[in-house]
Amino acid sequence: MFRNPEIALEELPGMEELDWQPLHARYARRVQLERLIIVLIAVAASTVSQFVIGPGYLPSVPIWLLVMVYAVPYLGWPLISVPRRGYVLRDKDIIFRSGVIWRSVTAVPFNRVQHVESSNTPLDRMFRLANLQIFTAGGSGGDLQISGLGADSADNLRVYILDKVGASIESH
Repeated sequence: MFRNPEIALEELPGMEELDWQPLHARYARRVQLERLIIVLIAVAASTVSQFVIGPGYLPSVPIWLLVMVYAVPYLGWPLISVPRRGYVLRDKDIIFRSGVIWRSVTAVPFNRVQHVESSNTPLDRMFRLANLQIFTAGGSGGDLQISGLGADSADNLRVYILDKVGASIESH
């Protein structure tokens, strides 16, 4: 007969007791480089637009100056946000946390996982990083993506999760 006993809230483990694994140390620099490329494109586009449109039609403050004012916090933010991301691998699930102002913690039980893949972009390969994406049953709302893992770590996690998923299927 199926039983589902209650669990006292005091018995639940706290999030601070978990052994959070940080993302790879190179990930913040990788994000900064990606953002720097975007800023340089914006500065180039704004500079070209001032020459094409002409100085009489634009505000007295150069657009590229406004872009640069925005660029400083945009480029610095990864140094604040990346260290606050991390994951915990447990026996029956994986937990990921992120956020500085709005914090998020997502737990994905292995018995809900349908597919796991690791991928990387050219910038990721340059920094020897990878992304792990976990697809769950029940739609995209439960999917989890962890960016900024070392390439070897992402592959090892993918294999470990797939082993766990296979073990949970066999135990049913």
